[in-house]
Amino acid sequence: MSIIPPVSPEGEYEKDFKQISHVDHVHVPTTTQVHAGHTKDVKNAELYAAIQESNIPKWHKNSIHLYFSVFIAFCCACANGYDGSLMTAILAMPHFQNVFHSGTTGTKVSVIFSFYTIGAMVGAPFAAILSDRFGRRKAMFSGSCVIILGMIIAATSKTIPQFVAGRFVLGLGISIMTVAAPAYSIEIAPPHWRGRCTGFYNCGWFGGSIPAAAVTYGCNNIDSNLSWQLPLILQAFACVIVMIGVFFIPESPRYQMANGLEDEAIDFLVKYHGSGDRSSKLVALEVEEMKENIKMDGIDKVWWDYRPLFFSHNGRWRMAQVLMISIFGQFSGNGLGYFNTVIYENLGVTSVPQQLGYNLLNSVVSCIGASIALVFTDRMHRRKVLVIGTFVCACTLAVNSGLSAALAKQGANVNKSIAQGALAAYFLFNIIFSFTYTPLQGVIPAEALETTMRAKGLAASGIIVNAISFINQFAGPIALGNIGYKYIYIFVGWDIVESILWYLFCVESQGRTLEQLEWVYNQPNPVKASLKADKVVIEDDGRVIEKVVA
Repeated sequence: MSIIPPVSPEGEYEKDFKQISHVDHVHVPTTTQVHAGHTKDVKNAELYAAIQESNIPKWHKNSIHLYFSVFIAFCCACANGYDGSLMTAILAMPHFQNVFHSGTTGTKVSVIFSFYTIGAMVGAPFAAILSDRFGRRKAMFSGSCVIILGMIIAATSKTIPQFVAGRFVLGLGISIMTVAAPAYSIEIAPPHWRGRCTGFYNCGWFGGSIPAAAVTYGCNNIDSNLSWQLPLILQAFACVIVMIGVFFIPESPRYQMANGLEDEAIDFLVKYHGSGDRSSKLVALEVEEMKENIKMDGIDKVWWDYRPLFFSHNGRWRMAQVLMISIFGQFSGNGLGYFNTVIYENLGVTSVPQQLGYNLLNSVVSCIGASIALVFTDRMHRRKVLVIGTFVCACTLAVNSGLSAALAKQGANVNKSIAQGALAAYFLFNIIFSFTYTPLQGVIPAEALETTMRAKGLAASGIIVNAISFINQFAGPIALGNIGYKYIYIFVGWDIVESILWYLFCVESQGRTLEQLEWVYNQPNPVKASLKADKVVIEDDGRVIEKVVA
């Protein structure tokens, strides 16, 4: 029998819906007859049918405005990604060391790195309040202001305590932006663009890390404190774009629907998802499901209440997805990127210009991996990518650590070919990791969380992500200083465990609407339910005419 429950009952609710939206009830006729050669397996028959009959011109002015809106969210991720390459490179600069005498490994470096994540952890709950109470746009604007304040404190520092305080404030600002921006991206996107829009947001990490690597590579030639201060100042560039851009983008329709602005939400959907056609079946489906799943007195109105994420079957499975992508996305060996200069030194790359050059190259090749994944995000099954990709990550790290062990036995006489092999394996790991995780780190949490708990769930994800980053950034310098390349062995084994856990517990969300995932998570075994599919009968032009039921 069909796995898709009726979207909504007929009656007063349906009459009210028609009066407001002027669209017909979404319905796909059913049949028990299978017509060979004219059937297709899809995750959601109603959604697939609506998409096939909906036409959103890719280069219409409304679509371009939607792209611009996603770009503003992308800039929020740029601000976060900028920091990853920034501090790695700044630590290697002589003028920075002359002022702060921190070294490149050890406790001082741990404190400098980790207070950024502590600030992000502290700020995450307040970020959820801002996003739910005042809207996604105002939250992104507020986060930009806080980041600029942190930048000023850090760039004018002459002592480690002041620099650390600046890093803490930067973390506060980043937490606000990284709660509001992914929620905004996924909530404004048409269902069949959802993966690309939210994945593009998360690829903003490279939109920040590559410029940071390039800026620090160039600034290393400045013979003054500007060599490290100028890269810090430029961290505000993406924030300025966000602060201006939010005045020219629409608010999230799901936020509007959840806060009594129903007419505005429907107008948004008609304009951007229906190409101005109020009879669009895609708009009808989205409005129906939003009305059914969003309550005006929802849990998002109670700022402190996170219970639905933990005390219901539905919530626990949703939170399991958030936990896994948040932990695995930070602790699969990618955290080593904060200490690239140390890794390069272990592989025989000792000059600062060479290290900064490799840092830039690493960001570029990682970006290529993420960009390839981004193109196919809406068509690739999330579960298969995560299972296979994580296992391949373990393999590439194993090659890197094995070759690093061979180098360690050689002492000062480094074999160039072995060093190049180890470096290639490390770069390949970053490409595979970026392909597997970078777009999905934005997609999975936002898809797994329903509208009234999305900001809180993303805040919880932010706390988890930054807790793992804290472990990476605090323990990493100490571990690399004490045991060197052997630290990588930990991630080889752990990535294999991650791959197994993805196979057992990953709920497939590709091909379903955000609201229809409610049904999936309510099933006794959401993983099994998420793999089920509808069979639809299609005409030669791709239009759905019937859904086949057993």
